[in-house]
Amino acid sequence: MKRAASRGADAVIADLEDSVAPSRKADAVHAVAAWLAERSDDGVQRWVRVNAGRRGVEDLRAVSGPALDGIVIPKVMTPADVQQIASALHDLEQTQPAGTGGRIAIMVLIETARGLRDVDSVAAHPAVWALQLGELDLAAELGLVRTAHESELLYARSRVVTASAAAGLQPPVAAVSPDFVDLDGFQVSTQHLKQLGFVGRAVIHPAQVPIAHEVFTPTRDDVEAARRTFAAHEAALSAGMGVTVDEQGRMVDEAVIRTSRRTVTLARRPHEEGGVIS
Repeated sequence: MKRAASRGADAVIADLEDSVAPSRKADAVHAVAAWLAERSDDGVQRWVRVNAGRRGVEDLRAVSGPALDGIVIPKVMTPADVQQIASALHDLEQTQPAGTGGRIAIMVLIETARGLRDVDSVAAHPAVWALQLGELDLAAELGLVRTAHESELLYARSRVVTASAAAGLQPPVAAVSPDFVDLDGFQVSTQHLKQLGFVGRAVIHPAQVPIAHEVFTPTRDDVEAARRTFAAHEAALSAGMGVTVDEQGRMVDEAVIRTSRRTVTLARRPHEEGGVIS
């Protein structure tokens, strides 16, 4: 955990759930609590993935400290699963300082068939900041056969992106890839996830970090093109027209401007919308 913040990620998630053997849970909680005891000025957010259910509330109470920026709740199936953590967070925030964001954020992992079915009601919970799809657990429950083109995950991925947008949440963070050797494959997969509407990706190895940054961070040319599109649209509005044509001869209306606005926002606030978490 001490080294993780120096590997280039925008945020680091300490996992108390599946990455820890049941016999070592108490040791892990103790280590994470020490990690979060003091704030750092390195600009890297610090999150914790707690265990599911009542154990997660106990985890939260044990590790909550000045450096905690967010909580990841695994295997969420109903709004009640979110409320359990949200209530505990509210109690903690009354007695101790929160992280850099002011309030501790909640990211929800959708990784069961029931959670995917009811994702709209989960996303609508007011405490949810963003969704993430737990693809490995979901694939195991559904009996999906993982393939290189990942088409078997298209429905689940699109479902989570749509639920996030409908609830007015941050775009969802893309799931981890367990293969940190095939970096070319990781690049292709990450690009495809961006095209589906994900912003940022969770990673499990430092070698994946620069690829996620490259895919999700707008280039200077992207930002300049977006600003030129803004200017052309504003000029059209001033002339009483709702639609204009860009430099390539393509139609520009409010829908196109929304895409350009997202590009500029990502470039300005990489730690809030986009980037990579490990």
